[in-house]
Amino acid sequence: MSFETSAAPTLLTDPEWRERERRHQARADAATLGRRERAGTGRSHPVDDFLFTYYPFRPGLLRRWHPGANVVLQGAAHEERAGWKWYRTDGDDVAVDRAAFVRKNARSIRFIVSLLGRTAQRAGNFGCFGLHEWAMVYKQDEHRHESPLRLSQGETDTVVESHRIACTHFDAFRFFTPAAVEHNAGQAHPVLPSRENQPRLEQPGCLHAGMDVYKWAIKLGPLVPGELLLDCFDLARDIRELDMQASPYDLSDWGSTPVAIETPAGKAEYVRRQRGFTERSNLLRARVIDAVGALPELSALV
Repeated sequence: MSFETSAAPTLLTDPEWRERERRHQARADAATLGRRERAGTGRSHPVDDFLFTYYPFRPGLLRRWHPGANVVLQGAAHEERAGWKWYRTDGDDVAVDRAAFVRKNARSIRFIVSLLGRTAQRAGNFGCFGLHEWAMVYKQDEHRHESPLRLSQGETDTVVESHRIACTHFDAFRFFTPAAVEHNAGQAHPVLPSRENQPRLEQPGCLHAGMDVYKWAIKLGPLVPGELLLDCFDLARDIRELDMQASPYDLSDWGSTPVAIETPAGKAEYVRRQRGFTERSNLLRARVIDAVGALPELSALV
């Protein structure tokens, strides 16, 4: 073999990598079953389908197993993956062509690694209570989701007006209604969230930042092992469930129990679960960075 690297690559025998691929595909199929069954029905699940609409990644991308950047697959040269983009062969063996991937995506990799690392180093903000979803329906007759509000519009507006909104995530903040924007100004930070200041504001207590670990992992393509990618997807799915339970929407038709953040008990439940997601997301951030940062081609980017 001539897959050069400063560290010896991991060699997976034919039976080993096929078994890992099989397990990965079975896990991905189970995770995307509902989405695939609903395709073409016109009905959308407020939790599961969100991960395929907010993030434009098809179920097939989750199903494609990658071994990671410094792994050689023995005897895979005659398999379909030998022709996949960002792979190369050496005799009968196949490995990710990490050098080519880095050359093409260096700027994106540098941004992702920096953002994940800086986010993990910050203290989490546990006082937002998921009010970003409430700010998205503030003083609006038409709403983004089909489900009805569980409070009246007036009561929902009162919740927004009586709380301190401290959203730090641009991709949540950008959906605030115009009237809600002023309620976020000058609260947790001196500037409003924007794409430009995202690396400066993102913090690990944010549910959207936790979901985004999945987005960043999938953007790193074959450098990230498939098992890690599915762990990131599972976290995003679990976070989205709380996101909608704590929202102003009535999801009883979907069997969802609300987390009533307008009450002391609901706030306590939200923060308890939010802290758990912060720990999980930071562990995954570290794993994603490790998957990228251990390679000589990427050492300068970390």
